[in-house]
Amino acid sequence: MSTPEILDLPPGVRRTDLRLTYGPLAALRALPTSGGTELAPAVLVHGFTGSKEDFIALLQSLAQAGREVVAIDLPGTYRSPGPEALTPTPGVRLPDYRLSSLGEVVAEVLDQVGDGGPVHLVGHSFGGLVSRETALIEGSPLASLTLMCSGPGALSGAAAVRARNLIAAVSMNPTSGRLRELWEELFEAEARARSAKSEVVDFLRDRLLSSSAVGLMRMAEDLLSAPDRVDELAEVDVPMLVVYGENDDAWPTSEQNDMAERLDARRLVVPGAGHSPNVEAPETTSSALTAFWNETESVGRR
Repeated sequence: MSTPEILDLPPGVRRTDLRLTYGPLAALRALPTSGGTELAPAVLVHGFTGSKEDFIALLQSLAQAGREVVAIDLPGTYRSPGPEALTPTPGVRLPDYRLSSLGEVVAEVLDQVGDGGPVHLVGHSFGGLVSRETALIEGSPLASLTLMCSGPGALSGAAAVRARNLIAAVSMNPTSGRLRELWEELFEAEARARSAKSEVVDFLRDRLLSSSAVGLMRMAEDLLSAPDRVDELAEVDVPMLVVYGENDDAWPTSEQNDMAERLDARRLVVPGAGHSPNVEAPETTSSALTAFWNETESVGRR
């Protein structure tokens, strides 16, 4: 559970909805408080049980470099309605929470944010698996791809046990009522252990109860069954960065390091951070992303 410690939106950041083919997608849009957006924009994709708010601590500093930055809620997450809450439109396929479907959603986001031009894409944890699917779609307008605390395939170890437990807890009754029970039985104590701020705990509760129980279950299933597609991704001609905290407890850091080598990607280990360097070390993470993006754009202009 990513736990943002900052919830107030900084200057230059506002809440918005992206109007995609199938329906609305909630987002935070950041623009420089002064100057233009001459650099390529960026899209940030959250992880399992996360949301766009996980990136609040990064948004202003990323945008100040001179680019638009958009963080999204995946379908069925927090403020983005899932397919069960939408009215089907003839000829339009609704997303189904599976990795390939979510990858297509993010691809449409890139087209909209970049207006057809190249866009930097960052995927955190489960969002890294989604972003990988986007990158594998032929013609995706990528300026670069960053995999943050994500892995080559399925989760293992303690993180996998937590995903299995969630599936078992909601599979017989995937409803908002069941999520409310789980909050009271389990997640509230975990949230209070993560943050002493009552407003943060309230936010985590709202985020969980506003999300789709079916969506959470399907995403957990894909976390446990995702195939290793690193060799396919290595064939995509786009600059890549692998970032993880030195104390990351999801995918083993050895697996993430190996993935970086297989991708011929740049690797960054964030000192003192765990599974959410975007929250735990925002200054280091923002500086690293900005430097990487600026370098890739500089090389592209030569």
